[in-house]
Amino acid sequence: MPRSVNTVAARHKRKRIMKMAKGYFGRRKNVWTVAKNAVEKGLLYAYRDRKVKKRDFRSLWIQRINAAARINGLSYSQLMGGLKKANINLNRKVLADLALNHPEAFTGIVEKVR
Repeated sequence: MPRSVNTVAARHKRKRIMKMAKGYFGRRKNVWTVAKNAVEKGLLYAYRDRKVKKRDFRSLWIQRINAAARINGLSYSQLMGGLKKANINLNRKVLADLALNHPEAFTGIVEKVR
């Protein structure tokens, strides 16, 4: 009695991984074991960096807000503390956008905080 193997599913799995490895350099694109490892590593990086991206953007927004606040004579912490006291609920993403694209509106917010 020959052993039963699910060739269809195995081939489908390999094809899917090899398709994901398309565009990789050298043996990473066409040798099964190397490609499998490269794709697994790539997926791990993708998962991790979806979280890191959020951190990076938050720090970018803080830098932009700080730069704009200092132009208006306040530090970042003074501005954020003042916003909280004045009960102005704007998140950092919106504040950074205002600081970059609408400096006059940002200046108006800083004046309310003072």
